[in-house]
Amino acid sequence: MSISNGSKVALVTGGTRGIGLETVRQLAQAGVHTLLAGRDRAKAVDAALKLQAEGLPVEAIVLDVTDAASIDAAAKEIERKHGRLDILVNNAGIIAEDRSLTKPSQQSLAAWRETFDTNVFGVIETTKALLPLLQQAPAARVVNVSSLLASLAAHSEPTSPIYDFKIIPAYNASKSALNSWTVHLAYELRDTPIKVNAVHPGYVKTDMNAGEGEIDIPTGAKTSVDMALLGADGASGGFVYLGETLPW
Repeated sequence: MSISNGSKVALVTGGTRGIGLETVRQLAQAGVHTLLAGRDRAKAVDAALKLQAEGLPVEAIVLDVTDAASIDAAAKEIERKHGRLDILVNNAGIIAEDRSLTKPSQQSLAAWRETFDTNVFGVIETTKALLPLLQQAPAARVVNVSSLLASLAAHSEPTSPIYDFKIIPAYNASKSALNSWTVHLAYELRDTPIKVNAVHPGYVKTDMNAGEGEIDIPTGAKTSVDMALLGADGASGGFVYLGETLPW
C-alpha cells in the first residue's frame, strides 16, 4: 500500500489505546496516513479497523519497542510499503512500579530496568531504526511523549505541583532521560529539516493512571499532534505542553 496522493505517513507507537490511539485518530483526521503500532497484532488490527470504519486512513503495524527483531521488521515493512516516514510519535510507555512503595529507595531494580527498557532504550532503538526513513521525508517530525514528571526543575521547586510526587521514581527518571535524548538528537539533526521535540500530554484520564487525571484523552493527544504537524518555522529540541515551554 504505497502512498501516491502526497499524504504524509506517520507512525504512532503504543497506538492501540489511550493517548496513542487518540493521537492516531487525530493525525488521520488531519489527512495523515497513520500507522497504528502495537505489540499485539490482533489488538492493532482491531483498533485500525474501527478507525477505518470511520473513513480514516489508518493502517495496523506490529511493533514492540522492546524487541529488536520487531523493530527491524516494522522498519522494513514501512520501507517496502511507503519508502519514507514523515512523522514518528514515540508514545509507547509503561509504569512498572508498585505505587504502594512510596519511598524511592524501596523501588526494585527490576522495575527500574523494565521501565527504562521501554521508555528510554525502546525509544532510542526505534528512532535509530526509523531514522533513515525519516531522512527520506521532505521535513520529518519526531515527537517523544514525555511528562512533566520528567522535569528536574519542577521536582526541585517546593511550590511546584509535582514537588511531592516522588512515588514513581523510575518512571520519572526515564522521562528525564527521554528528554535528554530529545535534546541530543535535535542537536544532531539541527542542520536538517527534521524537528525533534518532547511533549507533556497533561494529567490525562487513562488506564495508565487508573482513570485519575484532570483532562480528557482528546486534549491529552493534542500536543503530540500539534508537534507532529509542526511547521517549518517551529522550534526543535523543546519540551512543550499545549504551546507552553516547560522547564527541564
